[in-house]
Amino acid sequence: MPRKIIIDTDPGQDDAVAILLALASPELEVLGIVAVAGNVGLHHNANNALKIAELAGRADVPVYAGCARPMRRTLVTAEHVHGDTGLNGPDLPAPKTPLQAQHGVDYIIDTLMAAEPKSITLCTLGPLTNIGMALVKQPAIADRIAEIVMMGGGYFEAGNITPAAEFNIYVDPEAADLVMRCGAPITMMTLDVTHQIQSTPERLNAIRAIGNKSGTAVYEMLSFSESFDLKKYGWDGAPLHDPTVIAYLLRPELFTGRLCNVSIETASELTVGMTVADYWHVTDKPRNVNYMRNGNAAGFYALLLERLALLP
Repeated sequence: MPRKIIIDTDPGQDDAVAILLALASPELEVLGIVAVAGNVGLHHNANNALKIAELAGRADVPVYAGCARPMRRTLVTAEHVHGDTGLNGPDLPAPKTPLQAQHGVDYIIDTLMAAEPKSITLCTLGPLTNIGMALVKQPAIADRIAEIVMMGGGYFEAGNITPAAEFNIYVDPEAADLVMRCGAPITMMTLDVTHQIQSTPERLNAIRAIGNKSGTAVYEMLSFSESFDLKKYGWDGAPLHDPTVIAYLLRPELFTGRLCNVSIETASELTVGMTVADYWHVTDKPRNVNYMRNGNAAGFYALLLERLALLP
């Protein structure tokens, strides 16, 4: 039986690649996609999710709009990386499929409460506002989640939006704090991993060479968004963040890490949004996160090429 997942996302070029990877993989059943404010505003993120589902030939997957701002803070966005629409690069047509009328938070709650306990995995690719709000509105969902697999955080590689904080956690640290303490199983795909999964020119050219619409769109997306990180880091390729969430579900052996405590800084002006990972078990705090530190880039890109070739 395919693993049932809900994707919570703020597309974002790397989010788009993650969604395409999930929709191309028969091991996964994407029940729905929920947009959240993050890389850009909610309107663009929801519209982008519709575009990507249609690009994959999967207009049947329902897309919902969730929260338009963090739980307590002013929204911080990243147009400087992703462009004004969040999905700059390819010229994708306006979606024909409408958004679902139901609010995304209510969709998450209703779907988890109606399903068999521990049968649905939440894949979070953006700020955790929708999940945090769902936990506040219906705390009972925590015991019904099979696993939360998230892209977020970093410890050994520090931060990418501030010196201490990764973007998804920084945008809504209060929501992230709620999620870390909810008791559901959590796997965190961190900057420590994603900085190893670099989209080098050779890898991008291989994606373009697939020759289908999806491969061409991914090449154009990443060619746009990677320019910021190439200037920032000076590496041969830019990190590819969110698709590691889906790759972990498909090929967990590509990644290594350990179970440890992760706490979220919400008070410090200097380090707000920091994921404080007790990777060396120096405290007796509960080990609440399967914290991924290393990834096999060659294996990841082989998987991505294989699955993108299955799409239109």
